Amino acid sequence: MKANVGKVDRVLRIVVGVLLILLSLSGVIGWWGWIGVIPLLTGIVRICPAYSLLGFDTCKRT
Repeated sequence: MKANVGKVDRVLRIVVGVLLILLSLSGVIGWWGWIGVIPLLTGIVRICPAYSLLGFDTCKRT
């Protein structure tokens, strides 16, 4: 699979993912905060299956 998550999108996904997980661990939000694992992983590997299905690509190619 080729990368389809760009730089800005990648940073946002990682930040949101970590934030959700930390809020869940600290008890501020419930167990559903672990959903942050999904944007965290897609940000790290730069591949989003939903983007592939919908035909989106935020990764600049030169």
